[in-house]
Amino acid sequence: MGSYLHTMVRVRNLEASLDFYGLLGMRELRRREVPEGKYTLVFIGYADNAAGQAEIELTYNWGQDDGYDVGTGFGHFAVGVADVAAMVEKVRAGGGKVTREAGPVKFGTTVIAFVEDPDGYKIELIQRS
Repeated sequence: MGSYLHTMVRVRNLEASLDFYGLLGMRELRRREVPEGKYTLVFIGYADNAAGQAEIELTYNWGQDDGYDVGTGFGHFAVGVADVAAMVEKVRAGGGKVTREAGPVKFGTTVIAFVEDPDGYKIELIQRS
């Protein structure tokens, strides 16, 4: 039986990305500098894989500061939070972009919102008790 380990996204500004995901309560778990390949990997999350949690791998390719095209195949990350409205305000106060305010999902009652990280990746916030 396998386990889901991480999702990798390329970022243009590692510190801005770390600041944004920090607003969501994630923290840096591991970092690997690869000078010969001219890139840095930073794994972030709420807990590491050993605790049964998936992680996000932020990949910064040195000198690729113009960013990347997010593309049409990627949908979003989903993050469970206790209070979606409060998290939206925290992201907004931290300079993050809110693309859908907190409210019930269409044709349902689950409270969600959407925010974007500095590279345009969408994060769905889902209210969990």
